[in-house]
Amino acid sequence: MALTDVWFILIAVLWIGYFFLEGFDFGVGMLLPVLGRKETDRRVMINTIGPVWDGNEVWLLVAGGATFAAFPEWYASLFSGFYLALLLILLALIVRGVAFEFRHHSDSPRWRSGWDQAIFWGSAVPALLWGVAFANIVSGVPLDKDHDFTGSLLTLLNPYALLGGLVTLGLFTLHGAFYLALKTDGDVRRRANDLAKRLAAPTVVVSAAFLLWTQLREGGAVSWALSVLAAAALLAAVAASWRGREGWAFTGTGLTLVLAVASLFATLYPDVLPSTTDAAFSLTTTNAASSNYTLTVMTWVAVLLTPVVLVYQGYTYWVFRRRISNRHLPAHDVGGPSAHRESTTTRP
Repeated sequence: MALTDVWFILIAVLWIGYFFLEGFDFGVGMLLPVLGRKETDRRVMINTIGPVWDGNEVWLLVAGGATFAAFPEWYASLFSGFYLALLLILLALIVRGVAFEFRHHSDSPRWRSGWDQAIFWGSAVPALLWGVAFANIVSGVPLDKDHDFTGSLLTLLNPYALLGGLVTLGLFTLHGAFYLALKTDGDVRRRANDLAKRLAAPTVVVSAAFLLWTQLREGGAVSWALSVLAAAALLAAVAASWRGREGWAFTGTGLTLVLAVASLFATLYPDVLPSTTDAAFSLTTTNAASSNYTLTVMTWVAVLLTPVVLVYQGYTYWVFRRRISNRHLPAHDVGGPSAHRESTTTRP
């Protein structure tokens, strides 16, 4: 297997990890005003992701850095063509991170309500736009012979891409609801389970429509198989939810995201960014790649450092594995620790 193919697979794995991990904490953020009826409920919800949300975002940074180093032509065309969408995602992530750190610095209901809205929009905007972006990557965008994007923002807001945005929005919300049901106790847990049952049907419909549309347009044998497995995992998650099996429900939506993203990359290969202007102008794993020496050095770095990162992040999840409820909250946190540090109260 060529190193270009190895790094295409590794970048796919990084995006899979990002969507699986960041997916549920985006979901928690979007559900904050829905399930968090009281301040204590909202604090419980934020504390479920407090120790892990910033670690989850590292997967995005590594995916972007790997793309820049392994496929610089792909990176350049993406950031020139998708500049506004990626800028909106970046701003939303910044606002979201600031909100997590600042909402606990005052007891004022107005202060906390404002930051809660920032968490909601800072989660919803990326959840929607990542789906729009990936749908456009798979379907292709107008590129000229120099691999420059020749479209506009409206080019990216086509029906197929918007459906992709609704899919990620729905899946992340459902994934977050299952995560809250798994990680909390009391009223939040009950409401999360109830909401998940209501979200299930529309999420299944839009996800199935998008996967079917994708495979009918571009699919091959491997991507078809992965799409069918993704659909089966989503249905299994819904069934587990109705049976009260919260762990299996969360596992099911996690597998759905893993398999769905894998099917998109399988559909894309060997292209990394197809051109709708002329197939000859498409970026592929070969014409977009760095030199063999660069890819060799990157491979050794990845082999040495990736296990360390995985062990560390896995240990973090193990330490903060217990359910959270109102009794774990400190009595008073005005001017005190951030959501991240506050969550250490759940350490076993």
